[in-house]
Amino acid sequence: MKEPLIRIVKRDMSPIPHKILVRAIAIILALVVDALFIYFVTGLNPFSVYVVMFNGTFGNQMRILWALRDMVTLLGIGIALAPAFKMKFWNIGAEGQVLIGGLATALVMTYCGNTFSTPVLFILMVASAIIAGGVWGLIPAIFKSKWGTNETLFTLMMNYIAISFTSAATNYMRGQASSLGKLNMGTKAGWMPKVFGQAFNVNIIVVFALMVVMFIYLTYSKHGYEITVVGESENTALYAGINVTKVRIRTMIISGAICGLVGFLLVSGRDQTISTNTAGGNGFTAIIVAWLAKFNPFYMALIAALLTFLSKGAAEIASTYALNDFAADILTGIILFFILGSEFFINYKLIFRHKEVRG
Repeated sequence: MKEPLIRIVKRDMSPIPHKILVRAIAIILALVVDALFIYFVTGLNPFSVYVVMFNGTFGNQMRILWALRDMVTLLGIGIALAPAFKMKFWNIGAEGQVLIGGLATALVMTYCGNTFSTPVLFILMVASAIIAGGVWGLIPAIFKSKWGTNETLFTLMMNYIAISFTSAATNYMRGQASSLGKLNMGTKAGWMPKVFGQAFNVNIIVVFALMVVMFIYLTYSKHGYEITVVGESENTALYAGINVTKVRIRTMIISGAICGLVGFLLVSGRDQTISTNTAGGNGFTAIIVAWLAKFNPFYMALIAALLTFLSKGAAEIASTYALNDFAADILTGIILFFILGSEFFINYKLIFRHKEVRG
């Protein structure tokens, strides 16, 4: 039989320099393709467009802070997804878990804002958000454990249930008003206090603290070890005496609870309101963050920063040059395509005919 021209062989492990080199090449190639697209399709100067894209995120101090604000939202949800994904439980319901946590926060703000003191109110808000998100994560875990349901579809469908609940609740809360608006606008009860001039700076501090805690939890704790074993092989976990059902349920409660906490941060620390768009699609984008970072919270910060930069840059390009939003999104899509494609060359290598397979 004739030997094939090219064979694909899985790498045992890629050294860090190789990973960095492959990803750097991918980004450079993406920028070249973007430059060609910019020049031949829009007729603009690619270098001018890249400068505008850079200024969209780093143009001034306020833009940097806004970028950090959006980045930690992505990072926080990615951190929440990390333990579930590492366990090979495909939680696609982060969008709904964040939303239901935000809704619980908004309800406490609305109906308890004038009843309790500020410290008690915040305790209730945080507790309700964590519990609501945890329950939203617990439900698919129970169904998976008891009846073997598909967690991908189950968690995805629960997003729409959360949206329906939020829509009904906001309609009820706004009463005869045309829109809900800011919650407790007069008293600002439940609004996150300003730190260094901005309320959302608390979000940044909390999420970076979560990043460190999750890294320690996954890397050094017994629970983290059990998550890893269950993710690699449930049969191996059972042989080692690990209760797979218990680990699955516990991990999904943690995943949903952290998403609920992010919902609290969004409502109290950023928006001071609730709507069906509070999560803003970040629950799905965070899947890319968690997957590309291989569930390492510190790497997630870098991926979240990159995706935020691309999003802000695309918006600035569309605004500055009056481009169609889709044209700007194509530029970011090309970069993401190359970054995702680079994972293939990190995990696999091409062996050409008459060459030996080397490690």
